[in-house]
Amino acid sequence: MTLRLAKMSLVFAVALFHAFVVFNNLTDYDSNYQFIRHVLMMDSTFAGNRGMCRALNQPALHTVFYLSIITWETLTMILCGWGGLRLARTLRGTAAAFHSAKGVAITALSLSLLMWLVAFLSVGGEWFLMWQSKTWNGQDAAFRMFTVVGIVLLLLVQPDTEGQP
Repeated sequence: MTLRLAKMSLVFAVALFHAFVVFNNLTDYDSNYQFIRHVLMMDSTFAGNRGMCRALNQPALHTVFYLSIITWETLTMILCGWGGLRLARTLRGTAAAFHSAKGVAITALSLSLLMWLVAFLSVGGEWFLMWQSKTWNGQDAAFRMFTVVGIVLLLLVQPDTEGQP
């Protein structure tokens, strides 16, 4: 029961994290919008780098990118919450029932991993050369979240058996 409780709690914790992220992005829209804008414009990358042809300077595209990220985070938050509830409903059930309830949480955690890996580390970090910026570099935070969520996913997918602690 303890291991199941840990799995469920960690899924809810990821939902809570994403809830805070969504809340901050909506209530302090401009701060995080500025981050996206500067990354896409590549205005703080190394001078003379040959990747500047990738820069996006259109405010409409900045808004589309930012709203896409907020939508992605919102969907992840909702699915993590739903996944946690599905796990909670089967917490005292059989190992097979608890295992079969993991699907939504696995989907949610995978969606979160994809956001950090694709949107931040790959697109932001490598395509828009965010790693070159001293001011607008979110790679450390993205890697930290990728690692945290990845550990939660690895724990969640471990098989459940009857009689586990």
